[in-house]
Amino acid sequence: MKAALITGASRGIGAGCALAFAREGYAVGINHRSSAEDAEKIAQQCRELGVEAEVFAADVADAGQAQGMVEAFVERFGRIDALVNNAGGALRMPPGGFVDMPIEYWDNQIALNLSAASYCAQAAARSMIATDVQGAIINISSIHGDVTWVRRKALPYSAAKGGLNMFTKAIGVELIKHGINVNCIAPGLIHTKALDRYSERDLNGFNRKIPFGGGGTPADIAELAVFLADKAKSRFIVGQTITVDGGQSIDGSIDAMLDDEF
Repeated sequence: MKAALITGASRGIGAGCALAFAREGYAVGINHRSSAEDAEKIAQQCRELGVEAEVFAADVADAGQAQGMVEAFVERFGRIDALVNNAGGALRMPPGGFVDMPIEYWDNQIALNLSAASYCAQAAARSMIATDVQGAIINISSIHGDVTWVRRKALPYSAAKGGLNMFTKAIGVELIKHGINVNCIAPGLIHTKALDRYSERDLNGFNRKIPFGGGGTPADIAELAVFLADKAKSRFIVGQTITVDGGQSIDGSIDAMLDDEF
């Protein structure tokens, strides 16, 4: 049985990815940092699909914890065929602009949205090479790695996601010689519980600005992740960042987002 590890999988896109891989017959590892109950619920849903599933608690922004998690996953399932680096997110921007930004805010956002993926990818690649598994690493970026909220000044989040896109290219061309495909997905507005902080009026405004007619769902990202992990279907896709946003980033819709919220 193939095995997939998804970081930040207790809810949202990560949970959607866990369930999508389970439906494809993968044993699944559900990582969380502090949401054990939610993670276990997703694990149980995966088991009900007839596959093995295990919860792994780790702060993947910590190199030691990230490496330990991957090692524990491989010990549990005997191999790692797919890693989905989904953990991340934009924290509320502190008041003021760049000149007022606390350095701790920068460090947190870079660690969570860029370094964490590097830590997990390195550990997974080492295991794949050592066990002769021609697997896949899929990074979850954002349309804001290419176009940022200028007025909102979401500098570190956008910088980290832009870095993640380039990181994907760099290790993509390095690891393909080992048969490991590395690619990236850049979602636009995806309807998850993270959007609960917005009013219905705000959400309606966001959705009207997206050419497709509204935001996507975790399944829109998860199905692409499964495709990218399928070497028979995606073997010639190397180091790419694929935008999945219903056209949001094409027509300037990013300016429609609130200036002081995420």
